[in-house]
Amino acid sequence: MANITAQMVKELRELTSAGMLDCKKALTATDGDMEAAVTWLREKGIAKAVKKEGAIAAEGLCSYNILNNKCVMFELNSQTDFVAQNSKFIDLLNQVGNILVQSDAENTEDALKVVSNGKTLETIILEASGVIGEKLSLRRVSVLNKADDELFGAYKHMGGRIVTVVVLKGGNEEVAKDVAMHVAALSPKYVSKDDIPADEIAKEREVILAAALNENAASNKPKPENIIAERIVPGRLDKNLKEICLLSQMFVKNTDQTVEAYVNSVKGTVQTFVRLEVGEGIEKQVSDFAAEVEAQSAAYK
Repeated sequence: MANITAQMVKELRELTSAGMLDCKKALTATDGDMEAAVTWLREKGIAKAVKKEGAIAAEGLCSYNILNNKCVMFELNSQTDFVAQNSKFIDLLNQVGNILVQSDAENTEDALKVVSNGKTLETIILEASGVIGEKLSLRRVSVLNKADDELFGAYKHMGGRIVTVVVLKGGNEEVAKDVAMHVAALSPKYVSKDDIPADEIAKEREVILAAALNENAASNKPKPENIIAERIVPGRLDKNLKEICLLSQMFVKNTDQTVEAYVNSVKGTVQTFVRLEVGEGIEKQVSDFAAEVEAQSAAYK
């Protein structure tokens, strides 16, 4: 058995971009044969997957798994929407959910370290990347816990393009799911105004004040600045804050009442919610096909 040195592991890592642990496993399995180790990593799908590291995985699906009083929500990304509909991707999505809900992981970093059947979740996803042929990545993991007298309301839109989970105290399952559907549709940021950070409120007030003063300056009959600050700005601020809060939004299934009124009608209280949408915040790569063809043609001249 060859002695696997740190230098050998480093060299294989530089050749393949695979992880240190995977490189050591490959060298051990091939008795230190560098070329065979590269092949071993490719056969496992690991080297092929990490070579796609520069690609942007902005498609995919979100999902959730519930076990007793615990709910795990996560986003699994692919490079194309086509692959996200692939049965192998769906199988991986379900596998990831089952692994996470039975683990103690509460964030993405810890989730990737979870071991199932001798492999980390990170390795499982990398191997699936090699099989499927696209870069896949676990992007976000959120955990919600509820008390025995609380309910989970969960909703998936378009098979998982958007996933929402609400924790409701009191009420019933139908109301909990209705509220989750509302969250998917109107995308509130907070449950109520009490949850909005003071610095965010202050920033919003500054923006509204500046806009109101500019409008006033351009008006034919400008008002005194203290009137703007003391009367107009508070009203606009209150309106804007209500629009981003779940309870004060008009209920999507009955716009004659707020979400708060709907939930109160069954003596319920919204405790919290989480909303995940595929690709939020990812700057998607725009491919210029003509430029790619020209570049490839030039390479062969």
